[in-house]
Amino acid sequence: MSPSSLANARIDGRRFWSTIERSAAIGTWRHGLNRLTLSDADKAIRDQFVEWCGGAGLAVRIDEVGNIFGRRAGRDDHLAPVLLGSHLDTQANGGRFDGIVGVLGALELVRTLNDLGHVTRRPIEIVNWTNEEGARFSPPMVASGCFAGVYERDWVYGRTADDGATLGGELVRIGYRGEVPVGGVVPDSYLELHIEQGPILDAERLQVGVVTHGYTSHGMLVEFRGETAHTGPWPMQSRRSALVAGARLVAAVDDIGWDFAHVGGKASAPRLQAWPNRAGILSEWAQVVCDVRQDDPVIAGIMAERVQRAVGEAAARAGCTCEILDRWNWGGRIFDEAMVELVRDTAASLGYSHRDVASQAGHDAYFLARICPTAMIFTPCRGGITHNDGEDATLDELIPGVNVLLHAAVARADR
Repeated sequence: MSPSSLANARIDGRRFWSTIERSAAIGTWRHGLNRLTLSDADKAIRDQFVEWCGGAGLAVRIDEVGNIFGRRAGRDDHLAPVLLGSHLDTQANGGRFDGIVGVLGALELVRTLNDLGHVTRRPIEIVNWTNEEGARFSPPMVASGCFAGVYERDWVYGRTADDGATLGGELVRIGYRGEVPVGGVVPDSYLELHIEQGPILDAERLQVGVVTHGYTSHGMLVEFRGETAHTGPWPMQSRRSALVAGARLVAAVDDIGWDFAHVGGKASAPRLQAWPNRAGILSEWAQVVCDVRQDDPVIAGIMAERVQRAVGEAAARAGCTCEILDRWNWGGRIFDEAMVELVRDTAASLGYSHRDVASQAGHDAYFLARICPTAMIFTPCRGGITHNDGEDATLDELIPGVNVLLHAAVARADR
């Protein structure tokens, strides 16, 4: 194949959209998807993805935490692969594009190279990461984190859902606990295509976002313990309601978000659990998941310290004990400058309007950036709506990002 034909290469939009529509029919919920990690719906899309990979001539392997890889051999197949992908799991009220565009865009890239008969120097691998969302098993992105050496495999297996199911057990149940060891292979590089999950590109009518870095994020899983008592006769001064402690923390975190909103800070406590959580009885146990995010790591750290103080204050006000069971953080200036420049130059060479943006959400790319040169590409998301069944994008809005992925990945794989 001549260099000019590769330079003029573009994806097959209709074929790409057909895979998006097929995905959108698996795990349907209202106008979007409910495809929680390792659910029956997640198994169904995994099965479909494996079938698609086989049809594209990819060698499929599944590692011990369920990450699915499809490998396209290179001319110098011993070289480290260029890795592309994202995730196929969704939130409980999720959209049809979050994560999915990155996996299926990478699949379309491989199909396009097959059409052109172009074999890259380095192998190209596409991946579907397990549990990116963290909606069923907290925290998010544990499988890509395990691949990058951040989390231990057995710790990942022990993540537990509300119904008591463990991540390890559910991998076995749906047949996706693979035999390939997790990680141990350092990719040449990693590229992740994703919808923006924000309003900037859509509002400015731009086609491609060049992701320069991620907001610094600090998250915590907090537990409160008190004691049960009758809500009628038990004196107020004797009460130790864990639910009240949790509720105070939820409100405090929201206040912290508003205190830093003028500088773009966000603070969220999206999940509060309690037991027994019944009428007529005070709850003796509660858990809160919370996080803070800000572009400046110093400000993000200050916000996190305020949350930690709020944990103790909430416990003391409610007469409870408290413990921070888990912490996580990601983001910052983690992406490789040469990779970011490659994305920027590729968008310009293809004639697409683009701008630099920061990612405000969590992505598997954050963990991959710890072990190999990494960059991200954003496509517009209608109105910035995401993690919502109203999440939307058109084919015309997605095609530029997939074409940038195609050319950036080939440039990296052919060098």
